[in-house]
Amino acid sequence: MNKLMTMIAAAASLAVASVSSAANAGAVLDRVLATKTLTVAAGVDWAPMSFLNDKHELDGYDVEVAKGIAKYLGVQAKFVTPGWDIITAGKWEGRWDMALGQMVPTKARAEKFDFPAIYFYTRAIALVHKNSKATKLSDLDGKVVGVTANTVDETYANHTLIPNWVNAKPIQFQFTPGQVKTYQSNGIAYDDLRLGDGVRLDAVLMEEQELPNLIKAGYPFKQLGDPLFSSPSAIPVLHGDKEFSDKIAAAIKDMRDDGTLSKLSIKWYGVDYTLEK
Repeated sequence: MNKLMTMIAAAASLAVASVSSAANAGAVLDRVLATKTLTVAAGVDWAPMSFLNDKHELDGYDVEVAKGIAKYLGVQAKFVTPGWDIITAGKWEGRWDMALGQMVPTKARAEKFDFPAIYFYTRAIALVHKNSKATKLSDLDGKVVGVTANTVDETYANHTLIPNWVNAKPIQFQFTPGQVKTYQSNGIAYDDLRLGDGVRLDAVLMEEQELPNLIKAGYPFKQLGDPLFSSPSAIPVLHGDKEFSDKIAAAIKDMRDDGTLSKLSIKWYGVDYTLEK
């Protein structure tokens, strides 16, 4: 009798788990469609990905991509601006539905996130002050190098980067910093570097596509050497809603197929970074 009751209880437990799983499936997509709002996490000083324009509104490549996804879903895009460290921690608690910021889809991050679509390819470079005497990447040996925390740039600087994304090529570490200084955003690192060569930093690791806008804005910087490596950038969402992931993938495919994605890249960067090269 006890064995029979145990079996019944186990079956009931499985039934409840099955119902619970079914109830969770599609929950994010259902909320987005019900509220007619796609809530997106982005940064305010990640130009030209996302930044506050002269009207104090979020603008940039990532912002327009998010609006394109929202349009495909038939909803409006709403933006929130948590720190990158909060986004990458994965404890979103329903505060936003997806994030941008050109996140590299590493295996470690795949434990927290689904990556339904790659929408950009990033080339990392070393940035130095225009008065820097460095002429090659190896000149950064023993120097103070700034990076944004929780990025592949940080792992590259610390020689812990394992290129475990799709079609990854071997990484060659071309210098060994004496100190790796982390920042919550690239903007703060740029402000430290602009103080002068070696004042607080000797270099910053960054994405190549950001450099033209920095130069245009008057930052006294220059690129040192060739790109360090290239990596794909994907849209992260939390696990558990395949329907939502599929919709995002379909939206990006639609934007890629009709040329929108390439046009947005050229608009904001002057180069089509939506194709791997």
